[in-house]
Amino acid sequence: MNSDPITRLRYGNTNTFYISGLAGGLLIDTDYAGMLPGFFREIKTAGIRLDDIAYVMATHYHPDHAGLIGELQELGVTLLIADVQLPFAHYADGIFIREKQRSWRPVNEQTAKVISVRESRSFLSDLGISGEIIRTPSHSEDSISVILDSGICFVGDLEPFSFLGAYESNVALKQDWEKVMNYHPKKILYAHANGIEI
Repeated sequence: MNSDPITRLRYGNTNTFYISGLAGGLLIDTDYAGMLPGFFREIKTAGIRLDDIAYVMATHYHPDHAGLIGELQELGVTLLIADVQLPFAHYADGIFIREKQRSWRPVNEQTAKVISVRESRSFLSDLGISGEIIRTPSHSEDSISVILDSGICFVGDLEPFSFLGAYESNVALKQDWEKVMNYHPKKILYAHANGIEI
């Protein structure tokens, strides 16, 4: 297994991040449906076994972030979902059906581990991961970010911090970044861009 606690996996257009915990790993975001072979090649290259991945979660349920979750669930990975995300878990279904994505499997929230953001620190601690999940809904109502105590923040599709000046009237975005910055982050990791040091 990879000794680095955080691994960036890139097998399509969305960054997938793997966090190694003492009691199981957490996968943050996946790519589009149909990308499972690329995912398997990437984890093999990274020295990660499927059995190492205890949980998979999406920063939000757009098709380029949750496309592989149903397939991974069928392979034994447990979906970790915040209760505020439940109403959006099937957001991408219609898109994949229209596109006739044969490999796509819908998210199965019945077998998922549902937690509130308030209990996320305790849950992650049980995995051996120090951090918490916060709501950052300016991109979409179901968007969350994962903030590690090490200062690394996974923010999904949150508009980059450097864009704040161009979005002065976007109060929700400003509020989201205020929440994130309250944790004194050292590195911001985006789903579709390279990470930045703070």
